[in-house]
Amino acid sequence: MSKQWIIILAALIFLIALFLFWKLTSAYAKKGYGSKMWKHWPTQLAYWQAAVLYSIGFTTMILFILKWADVLTY
Repeated sequence: MSKQWIIILAALIFLIALFLFWKLTSAYAKKGYGSKMWKHWPTQLAYWQAAVLYSIGFTTMILFILKWADVLTY
């Protein structure tokens, strides 16, 4: 695979992981913080920082598993 396909694959895995994190945890986070506190930007910033960090970790883990399984060559 060329470098371009690896970057596209990594971006797709990242976006899917980010979407799944948001879909699975957004209602719980809003309920946990309360609607008034959720409207403050520091609360949402911390939530999205966690979402991005978890997605980066998940993407890295999936790419290394694909490399280990000889699906990707880079």
